[in-house]
Amino acid sequence: MLTRRQLILSTLAGVTSGSVALKGAKASSEHHQHQDAPKITGRAVSSRVITPNGNTLPYKMKGGVKEFHLIAEPVMREFAPGMSVKCWGYNGSTPGPTIEAVEGDRIRILVTNKLPEHTTIHWHGIFLPNGMDGVGGLNQPHIKPGETYVYEFTLRQHGTFMYHPHADEMLQMAVGMMGIFVVHPKEPEDPSVDRDFAIMLHTWAVHPGTYRPDPAVMLEFNMFTFNSKIFPATDSLVVKTGDRVRIRLANLSMDEHPIHIHGHSMWVTATDGGKIPPSARWPETTILVPVGATRDVEFVADAPGDWAFHCHKSHHTMNAMGHDVPNTLGVDQRGLEEKIRELMPGYMAMGETGMAEHAAHIDHMPGPKNTLPMMMGKGQFGNIEMGGMFTVIKIRDHLASYDKDPGWYAHPKGSVAYRL
Repeated sequence: MLTRRQLILSTLAGVTSGSVALKGAKASSEHHQHQDAPKITGRAVSSRVITPNGNTLPYKMKGGVKEFHLIAEPVMREFAPGMSVKCWGYNGSTPGPTIEAVEGDRIRILVTNKLPEHTTIHWHGIFLPNGMDGVGGLNQPHIKPGETYVYEFTLRQHGTFMYHPHADEMLQMAVGMMGIFVVHPKEPEDPSVDRDFAIMLHTWAVHPGTYRPDPAVMLEFNMFTFNSKIFPATDSLVVKTGDRVRIRLANLSMDEHPIHIHGHSMWVTATDGGKIPPSARWPETTILVPVGATRDVEFVADAPGDWAFHCHKSHHTMNAMGHDVPNTLGVDQRGLEEKIRELMPGYMAMGETGMAEHAAHIDHMPGPKNTLPMMMGKGQFGNIEMGGMFTVIKIRDHLASYDKDPGWYAHPKGSVAYRL
């Protein structure tokens, strides 16, 4: 539980305009085609899915089997400049690298445990032999520190799935142990997609001034991430006008997330239970992603611009939130402010006219060490005042490369709201 001082200090962090430049999503423009995967030092890497701020797990072919290697280990993850968190994950990252394979593949996954306690891996939503399901004590012995276990099975379905521990899972998932598992269909999709993104949603409790997530917290989360990044450190999703775009959303947090797109509507095309027949799909501008589920959404990027893409729970686009802070909206704090400043030099009363009033004063209101301000990000018109689960879909008529961020959108003359 936060102390009152921690709550005050986290609130004082206020509003700032982050200086992090948005990075372009890294991917080949031909990721959706059925082609031989590129070779990197003898290991094949599928490149059909883009994992913003993440990567894809390479594999080796051994006797007709795709062999992957996952290493469960402690990792340090920078949520955004100014905040790094001591997490657990896989292969140096949280979420772990995205696993990609094709329906019908025989796969073998070696899991090495470099954690200080035992673990397992459950292949969430995947049809497989019971002994490969990864529930410690029920389907297999636990993987002790220093041990390597082998999971091997044939993929009998396609879709968006996940992987995570089924051993001390409350703690291990709370500190970041999870990843996305994509199984591509054997037959080419019709229509095919031009850009295919994968985003893991997660909630964290990292108390102000600390470095390690608190696994004992059940509801009072204060950090909300896309692929363990907080805006403006989240990669923007770069697409061309006319591209058909798929976004795979996966949720292993303890909260549901209504993910909202601006300027477009999305067709809900799949869940982790399988593809939705075209006749049964429905359009949304906000898709609810339940706990322990995945949702695939698709849309045609037919409106150029910089479009927000975010969770629509307002506090999920904020950082370092505390639910016990008094409501001072409309409260005249003159006199009290000076008295508190005698005890806490630099204190500034806040909230009487709203929170945005403190944006200009943030340089004089430092928060606790390793704690992000509540709102961040700066656009071409000023402070964006968002954090957490927020990124930007950048749609351009002319795009030289998906690999390079195109900068801010140049609006046609007369198409921007103006002061009367």
